[in-house]
Amino acid sequence: MANVAYTRGGAEYTPVYLMEIDPEKCIGCGRCYKVCGRDVMTLYGVTEDGDIVKPGTEEWDDVEDEIVKKVMQMDEADNCIGCGACARVCPSECQTHAPLS
Repeated sequence: MANVAYTRGGAEYTPVYLMEIDPEKCIGCGRCYKVCGRDVMTLYGVTEDGDIVKPGTEEWDDVEDEIVKKVMQMDEADNCIGCGACARVCPSECQTHAPLS
């Protein structure tokens, strides 16, 4: 059974949680990051070899000059409240959302 929530006015709705971000479709614009107040996502770098690297790590320091683009990745998926704000601002439709079952 899906998770049911209620609006302030008492109307039922089913939250749809961020389940996945497709790094092939993500353009790294950061719009979803800006609207998410829950720290669900982090903007990672992608190297010339296609490796996805987290900023602020030793690995990032080693390959920073090889970063060719950035993509969003989920770091704290459990923080997602299913509001869908990230999906509404995503221009590349790279996210998958679903209710909890």
